[in-house]
Amino acid sequence: MALNPTIRLQKFLAECGVASRRKAEQLISRGAVSVDGRTITEMGYKIDPKRQEVHYQGKLIKPKTKWTYILLNKPKGYVTTMSDPQGRPIVTSLLKDLDTRVFPVGRLDIDSEGALLLTDDGALAHKILHPSHESTKTYEVVVKGVVSQGKIRKLEQGIEIEGKKTWPAKILQVKKQGPACRLVISIHEGRKRQVRRMFEAIGHPVINLKRTAYGKLQLGSLKSGAYRFLTPEDMKKVLL
Repeated sequence: MALNPTIRLQKFLAECGVASRRKAEQLISRGAVSVDGRTITEMGYKIDPKRQEVHYQGKLIKPKTKWTYILLNKPKGYVTTMSDPQGRPIVTSLLKDLDTRVFPVGRLDIDSEGALLLTDDGALAHKILHPSHESTKTYEVVVKGVVSQGKIRKLEQGIEIEGKKTWPAKILQVKKQGPACRLVISIHEGRKRQVRRMFEAIGHPVINLKRTAYGKLQLGSLKSGAYRFLTPEDMKKVLL
């Protein structure tokens, strides 16, 4: 029996590097995507890439054969969206002389810094972001006050935020710094401002937040605002 050659439209857009799957769904809902000349706004719409033509904003979309992966040390003051109605600087403005359009994998809020992956590989971005794949992200966090062992256990077991419990976290290091506390925490979810909200929930607001690793891929000595292209070996570390 022949395999079904169809694929969901948002997945096709992601695999072609147009955007992450989540963002592709937004593009479809806005009416920016057409199939064989007909605008599609239906979620879950399936296409046969070998028989049908897909256009995004009037441009024919074709599957890519080569992907770009970048690790950026995001400075504070930059947003991780592709555009910003408030006119704030966006992270992609730090990338120079690229011949392909890349997008951030996940978020780092404007007041946070550190490791940020950018790619044109939507399928891999989806895999990294989905909690079921357990791609961990590690953060160095400085919070107000000294966090007790009891509160650390709460974070490690999962804490309720807006009616939904977080997945268990790993606290890798705790060090008192005067009236504050420095911790290293590892999670594999990506809710909006999640780390900040976790510490707010236990009464210790975040003073400084820096992501230091995706999986086993470390930010290392990469300077603030600098970036490097990643190898296939680097990307294997991301999913460990």
